[in-house]
Amino acid sequence: MKPVEISKLHFSYGGLPVLEDVNLEVGEGEFLGLVGPNGGGKSTLLKLVLGLLAPDSGKLRVFGENPKKSRRRIGYVPQFSEFRRDFPISVHDVVLMGRLSGRMRPGPYSAADRRAAVTAMKGSRVLDLKDRRLAELSGGQLQRVLIARALATNPDMLLLDEPTASIDSSIEESIFELLRDLNKRMTIMLVSHDVGFISRYVTRVACLNRGLVCHSTSELSAKGLEDIYGSPVQLIDHHSHLPTEAPE
Repeated sequence: MKPVEISKLHFSYGGLPVLEDVNLEVGEGEFLGLVGPNGGGKSTLLKLVLGLLAPDSGKLRVFGENPKKSRRRIGYVPQFSEFRRDFPISVHDVVLMGRLSGRMRPGPYSAADRRAAVTAMKGSRVLDLKDRRLAELSGGQLQRVLIARALATNPDMLLLDEPTASIDSSIEESIFELLRDLNKRMTIMLVSHDVGFISRYVTRVACLNRGLVCHSTSELSAKGLEDIYGSPVQLIDHHSHLPTEAPE
């Protein structure tokens, strides 16, 4: 059973088409990168997979079920901009909040919840920060905490929406090394604008601009990306910080 199966999916906001005839299958253990221009539908596609939105038409199954029924099996890391960092809450408490998604009724955290939070903080390498306040964290530390919060649900699939958009390149690499380790035990779908960087880590790239086209990382070319983005594109070698020749 595939984690994600999408066929002939259409979605619009108020009659304005956002996704048109999208077809996508994500295999178990895959690390899929979603790229494309702003407004191309990347974040919308993640919300459809999460069951937060419903398609206008077409087929969408997550672990063989309606996305709403499978939501408990997914960990989600939203964009930085959706978080206020001045709220007086500790790292430990933020990660514990990840346990709320699977609850049938409100109540105090259990011993199992607390063990899961500790395991998640170890997994994302932030256990030493557990008593820190969010406002005291660097951008890279905060991103690891948000990943830990998603891991606290013990997910089978992790969705991330531009997880490195607000951090520098050296920290970005450490985040992706972490994600590569996590990919050994779960499927990952990730939205990014940085196709040149993520192609070193992901197994496939899905280029989305209303419609969707998938490539293996070895097939990426500047010409193909120009067709998706609708403007000239150069791939960047992040080690030299200079443009590189893209494969034809």
